[in-house]
Amino acid sequence: MDQGLIQAAWNGDVDHLLREIDNNPSTLLAVVLEGSSETPLHIACFVGHLNFAETVIKFRQEFCRELNQDGFSPLHIAAACGHAEIVKELLKIDLGLCLIKGKDRKIPLHLAVVKGKVEVVSELLLSSLDSVDCTTAQGETALHLAVKNNQFEAFQVLIHHLKQVNKEDLLNSKDFHGNTILHLAVSRKQYEVVDFLINGQVISKEKMELNSLNRIGLTPLDMLLMFQSEAGDREIEEILVRSGSLKAENLQYVASTQEEIRPNHPCENHRSPAGNLFEYFKYNNLKDSPSLVRNTLLVIVILIATATYQPALNPPGGVWQEDLIPSAGNNYTLLSDTNNITATKPHIAGQSILATQNEIAYSIFLFFNSVGFFVSLYMISVLTIAFPLRSELQVSTFAVSVTYCTCMQAIAPHNFIGIGFIVVSIALPITIRIMSMLLRYYWKRHRNVSARTNEERV
Repeated sequence: MDQGLIQAAWNGDVDHLLREIDNNPSTLLAVVLEGSSETPLHIACFVGHLNFAETVIKFRQEFCRELNQDGFSPLHIAAACGHAEIVKELLKIDLGLCLIKGKDRKIPLHLAVVKGKVEVVSELLLSSLDSVDCTTAQGETALHLAVKNNQFEAFQVLIHHLKQVNKEDLLNSKDFHGNTILHLAVSRKQYEVVDFLINGQVISKEKMELNSLNRIGLTPLDMLLMFQSEAGDREIEEILVRSGSLKAENLQYVASTQEEIRPNHPCENHRSPAGNLFEYFKYNNLKDSPSLVRNTLLVIVILIATATYQPALNPPGGVWQEDLIPSAGNNYTLLSDTNNITATKPHIAGQSILATQNEIAYSIFLFFNSVGFFVSLYMISVLTIAFPLRSELQVSTFAVSVTYCTCMQAIAPHNFIGIGFIVVSIALPITIRIMSMLLRYYWKRHRNVSARTNEERV
């Protein structure tokens, strides 16, 4: 897009825009032809220049439906920024703009709620009764977003709207983790929201499912008791208990209800608090992104590689500080002042004391420490596939493995231990790769067989 047009949009310079159009009627069309996802209308909606936005809409109404590089339409941007007049102007063109899904399937109402733009929220709700039903890519309604972002005023507007249009059933809708708005309000210790939902002044308490279970089998009361530590917990608990909220372990559902809530884990509702806590922190492929998991694994394997490389520099028990090579036929006993160990076996300075005193223990240590080291290097190699400068990284990894092998070989006091270590060092990288592939294949086949067996039983 032309820099002059961009600057005019930022400044709201309608005269400059009109001059450009007079000089070249296809000025705005060129923005589309250039393939630019950012239009002057996006900029005007962000800054809040109503006159400039009206002028652009007059010449190019199709810009109202364009998504920018961040996945947002002009109405998304105006709603998030709270420019109510621009929102009204855009809605004059097409009320269907309210339902345009942008990044993460969010509609303009979602962004207005997240930012707490109450006037815009009211305008969008009046313009499209269906917008309150829309959910994000995570299954969140506008109500979920209001609670998550502490926007109580926007939350009140949404509740009053639901009552007016008889859509109070949305109060109990669940996101992809099975959480209702009551689950979220309780877990975030939002007393004001909990009281507003349950006190019965706006909506009937009968409309709220106080004992709804989320995906890990927790009721709102369980969510509160799991992390009970902050001020206000007792007041929230009193409201919930007084209204009839129960813990999951006290619920008595019929089998059909249990199957509907957790078809794959019908007994999960009876977990102990410790079991619920374990489930809460367990990896979830819906909420944990692959990039976050990869970064976490990289940190862990680097820590393992560091911990297993350290014994190459400083083996357990230390190393001998002096040589002891006795003459033939002579008895020998030497006290090492450094390590306070009586040496009764021949050794060379720099060799492992543990290996000299206990060959079996040292061999066990050497093998399993090497397994940990080479597995961590293999995982680093897998997790950094397609990284930039990967060739340089592989050279560095190879150099570290060579220095590790050299150090461990140097501190081994016996030739057979050293030779055995060389064999292990060569075989481990290959064996680890093959074994990991075989194990993954085995577990995949085992899961498929189990699934087929369960289907046959059904």
